[in-house]
Amino acid sequence: MLLPVIMAGGTGSRLWPMSRELYPKQFLRLYGQNS
Repeated sequence: MLLPVIMAGGTGSRLWPMSRELYPKQFLRLYGQNS
C-alpha cells in the first residue's frame, strides 16, 4: 500500500533533530526501511 505524504516548506522544526539544514525533511526515513 502506498501512502503519499507531502512535506513542503518550512524550517522543519517539528521534525528536529531528524530534519536539519544538511539533511532536509524530504530525505528522512519516516516509516521503515523502504520509505
